[in-house]
Amino acid sequence: MRASSWRTGAAGVLLLAFGLVGVSTHVAAQTGSKIASTKHNLSKTGTGPLKATSETQVCVFCHTPHGASTTVKAPLWNRAANAQTYAPYTSLSLDANTIADGFSAQPGGSSLLCLSCHDGMVALGNVNVSPRDPVTKLPAALPIAGLTGTMPAGSYGSTSGFTRNLGTDLSNDHPISITYNDALALQDRELARLSTTAPAQRDIDTTGTLIGIRSTGYKPLLPLEPTSTLGAGQVQCATCHDPHLNKEKFLRLNRFQANAAPTATFIQANDQICLACHRKLGTAWSQSAHANTTSAPYVYKDGASLLRDFPSGASAKQVWQVACLNCHDTHTASGSRRLLREGTGTAPMAAASAPQPGSTITLANQPEKFSSIENTCYQCHTTTTDSILTVPEMTATSGVPDIKSEFGRTYRMPIRTVDQFGTGNTNDKEVHDITDANFMETDVKLGRGNTMNRHVECTDCHNPHRVIKNSLFNGLGSATWRTHEPSKSVPLDVNGSGLNGSGGNIASGVLRGAWGVEPSYAIAGQTTVTVSGSAGTVTGTKWPENPTFVVKKGDPGALTSTERTATYLTREYQLCFKCHSNYANSDSAAGFPALGNTGGGTVSGTNSMTRYTNVAAEFAARATDPPTTGTDQGEATNVGTKCGGGDCAPVGSYPRGLNSGSGEINHRSWHPVVFPTGRDRAERAMGATDTINMRPPWDTNLGSQTMQCSDCHGNSASYTQGAGPVLTQAQGPHGSDTPFLLKGTWNTSVTLPSPGPDTLCGKCHNPGANGTASGYGGDHIPDSNMGGEPCMHCHIAVPHGWKNKAFLVNLRCVGQEVAGTTGDCQNRGSGIYGITTIAPYYISSRLRVYTWVRSGGWTSAACGSRDMEDSCPKTGN
Repeated sequence: MRASSWRTGAAGVLLLAFGLVGVSTHVAAQTGSKIASTKHNLSKTGTGPLKATSETQVCVFCHTPHGASTTVKAPLWNRAANAQTYAPYTSLSLDANTIADGFSAQPGGSSLLCLSCHDGMVALGNVNVSPRDPVTKLPAALPIAGLTGTMPAGSYGSTSGFTRNLGTDLSNDHPISITYNDALALQDRELARLSTTAPAQRDIDTTGTLIGIRSTGYKPLLPLEPTSTLGAGQVQCATCHDPHLNKEKFLRLNRFQANAAPTATFIQANDQICLACHRKLGTAWSQSAHANTTSAPYVYKDGASLLRDFPSGASAKQVWQVACLNCHDTHTASGSRRLLREGTGTAPMAAASAPQPGSTITLANQPEKFSSIENTCYQCHTTTTDSILTVPEMTATSGVPDIKSEFGRTYRMPIRTVDQFGTGNTNDKEVHDITDANFMETDVKLGRGNTMNRHVECTDCHNPHRVIKNSLFNGLGSATWRTHEPSKSVPLDVNGSGLNGSGGNIASGVLRGAWGVEPSYAIAGQTTVTVSGSAGTVTGTKWPENPTFVVKKGDPGALTSTERTATYLTREYQLCFKCHSNYANSDSAAGFPALGNTGGGTVSGTNSMTRYTNVAAEFAARATDPPTTGTDQGEATNVGTKCGGGDCAPVGSYPRGLNSGSGEINHRSWHPVVFPTGRDRAERAMGATDTINMRPPWDTNLGSQTMQCSDCHGNSASYTQGAGPVLTQAQGPHGSDTPFLLKGTWNTSVTLPSPGPDTLCGKCHNPGANGTASGYGGDHIPDSNMGGEPCMHCHIAVPHGWKNKAFLVNLRCVGQEVAGTTGDCQNRGSGIYGITTIAPYYISSRLRVYTWVRSGGWTSAACGSRDMEDSCPKTGN
C-alpha cells in the first residue's frame, strides 16, 4: 500500500485491520463506513467538536502502517500501550463472577484500544509514530484545536455521568471483559441463551446472527471477543460500538426503542440494543409500566433531553422509547450503583434543565456510601414542574404518581442514605445491595442480627422491570394506579372471580415481580401451655408465636393464579413481612430495633412504645380463607380458646367461662390483612336489617372481605372516610404526617363518641352506627361513663392482631406478649378504674374482663371481680 493512499485515510484498510480483534465489518459494509463524518475523525477536516489544527490525515490518530505498537494486540495501533490499573465494575448481582473465567480483572481486547483515549490519561493527539516521518518512527503530538490535554470532560464535568472521559474508575461503567456464555445466561434467565456445543457462544433464538464470536464467514451483529484466558468470548467495548460507524454513539443497533414495545423475541429493526442481551424474562419487561406504549407515553422535556443527548423538540422521545435509558446509562455518574442515572447521594435534579452532577466526593472504593437509588426514580415520580417529562396531573388512570413529595413528609420510610445511617449508626454506607434479578437481599442486609442495617429503597418494594399499571398484579383488575379494590368482587384468576371482596388483599400491579415472604402459623413444636382449674383444662399455643416463612419471588409470567401457595408474590403483606417480622429481625421482642434507630421514622416513646413489633406474629390468626365458623375465626359456639391466644387459661375466679368446663366465647382477632375474619352477620348475631358499624366500602361482604397494610399506612389524603382510596393520590406507606406512617391519628386522644375522619379507626369504623341519642353504637354500652374515653382504655395499642376478640385488652390476663413476663396469666394493674401502661400493647389500658360473652351481650357482670368495683360501664344493654 502506498503511503499516499494511507494518508488519504482510506477507511477500508483500517476496517480490514480492525477485523483482527473482532470488530464486525459487515455492519459497516451494510450501512457504509463513514468514519470521516464521525466524531472519531480528529483531522482538520473533521465535523466533530474536536479537530486537529493542521493534520489532515483521518486514520493516523489511531493507526499507522509502519512502526505500530508491538505490545498492544491491535490493528497497526499508533497509540501508547495502556499501563494504567483500572477499577472494574462490580456488584453482588454480577453473575459473571460465579462462572469459570467469567470476569477479567483488567480490560482487554478492543476495550483497551478505546480506553487509550477515553480514560483521559494520554493526550488525544499523542501518537507513537509521526505521520510525517514514518521512516524514523518518532512519536508526535498532533495539536487539537482548543485542547491542550486529554479527553475533555464535557459540559457538566467528569463526574456528571454525561462525560465520555471515563477515567480509570470503571465501576460506574458497563462491565467489560466479562465472559458471556450460557452458564451466565442461566444464572437468572434474564439474558439471551447461547449455544453450548460447537460452535459455542452463539445466541439460540436468532441462530447466532445476533451474538457470537466472529469466525470465517460468520459475522454476528454483536461480536464477542475471545479474550478470556480460556479463549471464551467476552463482552468488550466493540461488542456494542463500532468506532467507524456513522451512527449515534457508534452503536451497532438502535439506541432507542422504535415503532412498538418489545416482544419476547428480539427484533433488530424495532428493539433497543440493550435487549439483544438483556431479555428480562421475555414479556416481563415488554408488559411493564416503563416499556408499555399505553402506560408510558409521556414525552421528555427539552431541557432533560439535551442533558441526556436525546432528541428534543418535535423529535423528543416518549418514556417507552427511551426504555432502559430512562434509569440507566452505560457510563454513569461516579458513585452510582448498577449504572443508575442520577443514582447518587447528592441532591436530585431540581428541574428539567438542571444537571445532576453526581458525587463530587472521593469515593475511596466505597461507592455504596453515596448511592441514592431514589434519585433515579424521582426524575419522573415528582411534581409536574420538577419532572423531566411533560406529564399531566395524576388521575385514576393517567399521569405519574408523585412519590418524591410523599417521602418529603414528616414521617417516612428511611429511604435517604442519611436516614439509613440513623441516630448513633456508625454504618455510614447505603446498605441496600441486591443479589439477583429478583432484587433479593439477605435477611442480614435487611436487619437480622444488625438492626443498623434496616433500610428501604424503592427497589425493596418495586421491581421496575416488572411493574404494571393495574390494580392487580396479574393484570386482571382495573387499569388504575390504586393499590386494590376494597370490598369488591374482583377477578382473581382467569378461571374465576373474587368471593365477596376476598380479592382486596391481592397484590397490585406496582408490586408485580417483587419478593416477599409468606408466614406459616402451623408450627410444629411450638411452645404450648396446659393449665387446669375450676373452669376446666385448656391447652393452647402462646401468643404471639414466631412464624416460619416461605420466600416468594420471581415474575408470574403468563400465570394468573393468586393463591398464597404460588411461588411468586401474590399479597402485599408478603412484601411487608420480609422486614416487619422475625424473618429480618429477631426471634425475641428485645432483639427488634428501637424506634428512631433510623431517620425519618417515629421517635422512641411515641404511644409509650420503644421498639418495633413482630407484625407477622401479631397477625397469627390460625384462620382459613375462605373463612369457617366454630373455631378461632369466630364465636359461633362456646369453644375453649384460652382467651383466644393461649396465655391465660380460665383458672380460679378469673376469667371464667359461661358454663363450668365449657370454655368461653372468646377468640383471636385481626384486621383482615392476611385472612378474612369470617365474622359475618350470623357470627355477630346480627339481624338482616341491623346496621353494621362499618363505613363504606367496608360495610359490604362482611366477614369475607380482605384489606391491605396500605389501607392504614400512608398519606392521610390518600383515603377518604366513607369512600376508600383516593385515586388521584399515590397509595402506599411512603410517607405520612402521622407517627407510624398512619393515615390518621391513633393515640389516647382518639375517643368516643364516634371517631372522626382524622382518626385512624374513624376512617373505616363507625361505632355510633345503630346507636342511641348519646351517640354510642350497638357494640358499645350507652353509658355516660364512656363519654370521652380513649379507645386505648379497652383496645390494644398495636391493632394488627390480638389474642382476644375485638382487640380487647384484659389486665387480668397479661401473658408473654409483654417483654419480661414469664407467667401465662398475670393480673396487672390495680385500683378502681386504674390506668396501666405496659408497652407495646397495653397503653393506657383499663379493661379487666371477668367473663367473655358474645358480642352485643356485654353487661357489667362480665367485667370486674368480686373484690373490686367494675371496670366496665355499670348499665347493661
